[in-house]
Amino acid sequence: MSENPGGPWQYRSVAVNVKIETELGLKRRARKMNRLLAEAYPYAVPELDFENPFELLVATVLSAQTTDVRVNAITPALFARFPDAHAMSRAERSELEELIRATGFFRAKTESLLGLSAALVERFDGEVPPKLEELVKLPGVGRKTANVVLGNAFGVPGITVDTHFGRLANRFGWTNETDPVKVEHAVGELFEKRDWTMLSHRVVFHGRRVCHSRKPACGACVLAKLCPSYGIGEEIPAKAKALLKYELAPGREELLNKMLAGATRRELRAEGYGLDA
Repeated sequence: MSENPGGPWQYRSVAVNVKIETELGLKRRARKMNRLLAEAYPYAVPELDFENPFELLVATVLSAQTTDVRVNAITPALFARFPDAHAMSRAERSELEELIRATGFFRAKTESLLGLSAALVERFDGEVPPKLEELVKLPGVGRKTANVVLGNAFGVPGITVDTHFGRLANRFGWTNETDPVKVEHAVGELFEKRDWTMLSHRVVFHGRRVCHSRKPACGACVLAKLCPSYGIGEEIPAKAKALLKYELAPGREELLNKMLAGATRRELRAEGYGLDA
């Protein structure tokens, strides 16, 4: 296991290097990592397209076990046909299944969409409630989905613990917890509440682009000097850069520059840019 370059780290030999640090030291390191991620991804946004809370709720349910790119490809037709909870609650099951088939697990997702739409109509006159305790009672809606909707559609801070976030929270040494709810609470203690939503986006962006599950691009990581897991992936910079994905991948500099300049995902797709890996 390679030692992290720079910094007064004290390691013990375990599967992932762990720094012995105080609670205050951990909080300071975590917040510095967030600042570096903010500099690296100033364009970090929800990667699902939506115009209102209902669209985001549906898109997030559909994103389970598939990519955001695939969900974004099918939602325009889906929302053109069923623009709100009232319309979707009356949908024919077979038609809804066909519209979302490409996202996988379409029968189970159809059941969730019909159920949550009917529940929204029955309990909230078709509107998406802005409260966690009400959202998680909807069919197919868990805490992760609820936090996505609250943070991005209602401006209510929340930490979204998906597979990327949970993996990186452990690698960063922010927590040893693996249960998503415990990870959410442990990480939340390290940051100001107002930062929770954007922190979630930045960590997920980093997990998809740099800190991959099987072979992280350690040698091209802006967090190298602060990460106790440095060295579990490729350390040689040139080789690490070849592992980067999406707009950071070699040869996609033009896409990156447009994103840095503020182009939206819909604008980029209209210009013919592929936004997948």
